[in-house]
Amino acid sequence: MRKNRFTWLLILFACIWGCSPKPKPVAESPRIVNIINFVRLMEPRTKIITEDIMYETVVQQVKLLKQYRLPGTFLLQYDALITPRYQSFLKNEISSGIEVGAWWEITQPHTEAAGLEWRGRYPWDWHANVGFATGYTPEEREKLVDVYMEKFKSVFGKYPASVGSWFIDAHTLGYMYDKYGITASCNCKDQLGTDGYTLWGGYWNQAYYPSRKNAYMPAQTEAGQIPVPVFRMLGSDPIYQYDCGGPGAESQCVITLEPICREGGGNPRWVKWFFESMFDEPALTFNYVQAGQENSFTWDLNNFYWPEMKKGLEMQFPLLDSLRKQNKIRVETLETSGKWFKDHFSVTPATSLSALTDHRNEGRKTVWFNSRYYRTNLFWEGTSFRFRDIHLFDERYESDYLTKAGTSTKCVYMTLPLVDGFLWSTVDEYAGLRIVGIDATGTSKELSFGAPVVTEMPNETLRVECGTDSGEKFTMTFYETGFEIVGPKGFPWKMELKAAVGAELPFQSIDDKQIKAEFKGFAYTAECKEGTMEKTEGCVFGIIPSDNKIAMDCGKR
Repeated sequence: MRKNRFTWLLILFACIWGCSPKPKPVAESPRIVNIINFVRLMEPRTKIITEDIMYETVVQQVKLLKQYRLPGTFLLQYDALITPRYQSFLKNEISSGIEVGAWWEITQPHTEAAGLEWRGRYPWDWHANVGFATGYTPEEREKLVDVYMEKFKSVFGKYPASVGSWFIDAHTLGYMYDKYGITASCNCKDQLGTDGYTLWGGYWNQAYYPSRKNAYMPAQTEAGQIPVPVFRMLGSDPIYQYDCGGPGAESQCVITLEPICREGGGNPRWVKWFFESMFDEPALTFNYVQAGQENSFTWDLNNFYWPEMKKGLEMQFPLLDSLRKQNKIRVETLETSGKWFKDHFSVTPATSLSALTDHRNEGRKTVWFNSRYYRTNLFWEGTSFRFRDIHLFDERYESDYLTKAGTSTKCVYMTLPLVDGFLWSTVDEYAGLRIVGIDATGTSKELSFGAPVVTEMPNETLRVECGTDSGEKFTMTFYETGFEIVGPKGFPWKMELKAAVGAELPFQSIDDKQIKAEFKGFAYTAECKEGTMEKTEGCVFGIIPSDNKIAMDCGKR
């Protein structure tokens, strides 16, 4: 009976997908999927999850991959790497398309093998100052890399090509590339405070080449980058993850493709919507999705906190298999994606992704644009529109962990804010850069907008067209180094940045053509190439168009 219900579910999905808009062939704008499962030996937070249960989870993950002939990547924490049954099992599966690489959370056997003292509460401790490389000095990080690499080579006959973690510091990542030639890496989605880890303002999806001084910061030059593409993990909800938990929350909730996520990857309706957004909607250059789950969540152990991984993956994998057979997506290992990225891009490319329907049916839409110079997020909520986010990237901005060990149980990686719709907001007032009309008295009023039209243009350029309810048309064009907005002739308008009262803003000065800002002692600027900036009562600043056009330069360094 259960098998019959599952068959009918697949038929239903096939019918739904058959009615979906046809995307461009995958070769034109690749939609790339990595199935990445990372592997720990133990889960000390509960006695219910035993080492046997965690091992069986990996066995079942491999079994499901083989059922659909899907390639997958398994990243081993050191404690799993030194365990004979993981060694034997995964060595035998490499021939079936499985990639084995490294998962960079630090454990007691790992530190002891490197001759270092273990300071954790358990043999695996998720606190940032002991469970991640940021908690160790640069010299200690190199010892941890060396002992792992040699052990991996002794087991698998070569060094790992792929290394992943929630976050890896630049010194460790650069050392792994310089000495051992790793091909690809992956890190956590953008989030604020979740599990004690803040990664905020970065290259929002897809992949980037990190700065030699900051592994979370995209580099602008070949000389300043680590030539290892870092792919963003977990498949964030492009509409709702940004505000998840609400402004002012100490940590965000999670809405991702993870199969144990009730609102996300464990929900068939959400998965259908997410796949349509990522694989069918406009996406500049390429789009990327990471599927899979760490074995700590177990295969079929259901409890109050999360549902069964088994149900989520058994729902997702046949869909991915069907999409692959339709040539809508490429499913490949992380190493393969890393090689493709390096073959096609000498520096970080400009990319975008769109979600132009709302799985909650609340009228929200979004477009993300990323380049090596900045990221921005456009957000529609009913007829309201705003730039929800603009963060600038500068390879010279050093992370807190470049030359010294972090001592906090938490970790913080951030970039340079120009607009921050989460940190500068409250539940009563959402920050953003808005297009407003100006009436005969000079009073500004937010405009009502309709649905956008998103078009991928040549030369890594994205165009977004959006009209108002009264017929005015605005065209927003995003380039690698900045963006421009063109409004209708004869219609008075401008842009206004508003933030909640009491928000901690980085701006030092604002003149006619330039914003000067400072974040954690680092100075940066943005220039208004066309239009004029002004200080306006009731908002942080305004931008008045010149000949119906505003052009912002986010690329000056």
